[in-house]
Amino acid sequence: MVDLPGRGELFVRQAGERRPGRPSLVLLHGWTATADLNWFPAYEPLAEQAHVVACDLRGHGRGLRSPQRFSLEDCADDIAALAVELDLEGIVPVGYSMGGLVAQLLWRRHRHAVEGLILCSTSRNFRGTAGDQVFFNGLSRLAGVGRLAPGPLRDQTLSRLVELRTAALGLEPWALEEVAGHDLCALLEAGAAIGEFSSHEWIGEVDVPTAVVITTSDTTVPPDRQRKLAATIPDARTVEVDADHHACPRRPERFIPALLDAVDHVLGS
Repeated sequence: MVDLPGRGELFVRQAGERRPGRPSLVLLHGWTATADLNWFPAYEPLAEQAHVVACDLRGHGRGLRSPQRFSLEDCADDIAALAVELDLEGIVPVGYSMGGLVAQLLWRRHRHAVEGLILCSTSRNFRGTAGDQVFFNGLSRLAGVGRLAPGPLRDQTLSRLVELRTAALGLEPWALEEVAGHDLCALLEAGAAIGEFSSHEWIGEVDVPTAVVITTSDTTVPPDRQRKLAATIPDARTVEVDADHHACPRRPERFIPALLDAVDHVLGS
């Protein structure tokens, strides 16, 4: 646990050696996941390439807790504060799905700290279809009343949400324990924040080495949206993986080589 002055505590893992003049990879997980649940197959291979930092984002797992409404901007500011607290020379955010939105915001809000970007299974926005609109509008309504709901109802809803998400991942029972600490209200607010996010107006200004890892069988973030993100960022490298949205934990034999390719491109640029 790392204490961020004025912000709170969050859970952090570190692996690999720090190398002078070389930035650290900061792994940012997806919605309803945790650092371990999202990235566990990647820790060892990435640590052979660079210093690695992975943390639970606010409201998720053992992440920072706040009485304030969840925002992706606050997540980005948390990571910038963490980089200062750990005395990191520079960072390359590696964002997966929701973590990719946080990574984009890190570049926009803290450009001095960001030396590259790796964006995985993510997009410029998540509201492309009528179905998306219905889903995220529903989350927004639930988030609006979430903090008013009785504790037992929140606990029951969280248990059901955890059950559905971990069943989709097909992981061992440890995953249930890993996400049992989620803050349901923050999760609902995070889902609403994802639906409100858009980087259309500024993502084309990115001026650091960037790689976009595209999951080509993804039904959560359609591949064409991922490709549009890559096409918008000047000189971004694209690496495609034949896998669905849960590629890292479910198909690591396919995802990890693509991720290492992206890392080589960004750190070698």
